[in-house]
Amino acid sequence: MSGQPAARRTVLKGAALAGVAGLGVAACSTESKLGHAQTPTPTAPVELGFPDEVPVGGSKLYREQRVVVSCPAKGEFKAFSAQCTHAGCLLDKVEDNEGNCPCHGSRFDTTTGKAVRGPATVPLPSVPVRVEGGKLIAGPDA
Repeated sequence: MSGQPAARRTVLKGAALAGVAGLGVAACSTESKLGHAQTPTPTAPVELGFPDEVPVGGSKLYREQRVVVSCPAKGEFKAFSAQCTHAGCLLDKVEDNEGNCPCHGSRFDTTTGKAVRGPATVPLPSVPVRVEGGKLIAGPDA
């Protein structure tokens, strides 16, 4: 009979560890559209800088404002949140119109917002952007 309690303890320990592992997987789930980001887009208009700082055909990361802006044609701009949709980390760089998340390696097309490499699967949320007074303005009412 002494063999049974040990086997029961082993089963219970295994079940407890499986539960903890499940929590870890859920915490890193790609099902969330915002990851851990509370506010992935500006809640008020923010000034980014001069429009000519964004190269035609290229993109520029405005890390402090949590926005990435692309310029598909002269005078045309598209903006997206710079917070990864997997865990809410800020993109750290943009190279060849691809934004990099330093936390888990997700990559995003900065011209469309589309996730091009996981673990993120959800695109970056778009952000309204306009030119006003010679400056790029991003956020609501832009």
